[in-house]
Amino acid sequence: MIKAIQKPSVAVHKFSSCDGCQLAFLNLGEGLLDVMELIDVQHFVEAGAINEHAQVDIAFVEGSISTPDEQERIQNVRRNSRYLITIGACATAGGVQALRNLNNVHEWAASIYAKPEYLSHLPTVTPISQHVRVDLELWGCPVTSHQVLAAIRALLFGVAPVQDHDKVCLECKRQQTICTLITKGSLCMGAVTRTGCGALCPSFGRDCYACYGPAEASNTAALAHRLEGLGLPRDAVARRFLFINNAAPAFAEVGKQLLGGK
Repeated sequence: MIKAIQKPSVAVHKFSSCDGCQLAFLNLGEGLLDVMELIDVQHFVEAGAINEHAQVDIAFVEGSISTPDEQERIQNVRRNSRYLITIGACATAGGVQALRNLNNVHEWAASIYAKPEYLSHLPTVTPISQHVRVDLELWGCPVTSHQVLAAIRALLFGVAPVQDHDKVCLECKRQQTICTLITKGSLCMGAVTRTGCGALCPSFGRDCYACYGPAEASNTAALAHRLEGLGLPRDAVARRFLFINNAAPAFAEVGKQLLGGK
């Protein structure tokens, strides 16, 4: 009798986020059925499997850490996982909700909630890597189905997943897309942002918002100087760097400098 080969076990965990990166799995459509033949999903609430404390080979984590409960949960996820992969801007670099790090969260809460003392939150929002060891980061807001599928397949074959480190500007040149920074004087981040989206926004005449985080060897200070030279407001330039991936050091440093060290 041929012994059945045990499938690698997988869990998908959610922390503070919008669920968009989890949809990268569900958006595989029929391809998801093929993936399910190769893996054993132990925990993935959006797909119906619930076993948060399951010990798995691969754990995908969406979202950042913003509450004491999440601090405890991520430690448990790390203990129960052979490989931990963060997916999306929230998990890798704080995400949009980490914008509150730049302001007084207690004042915000008091102005919105009648009983802010009942809220349970940490002083700052932080990426997963500031709490536990991360084996692989998949950048994007959101990540794509291709990224998730490529990571799973690579790990199944016992090799390190290959990530694209090219800049969005290079992707625009491949597609012969007109540069919005040069032609429109727009606040485009393509020169310092890794590709992965296929230069989606520039292909529609929109400037890049840096959804996929900083590319390798990005001269963020030079881009900030160039954007200011176009007459764009200093605080607007700063907030573009600090928008989606504000905990990424390459963006955080120049963004906070532009804001005067706030």
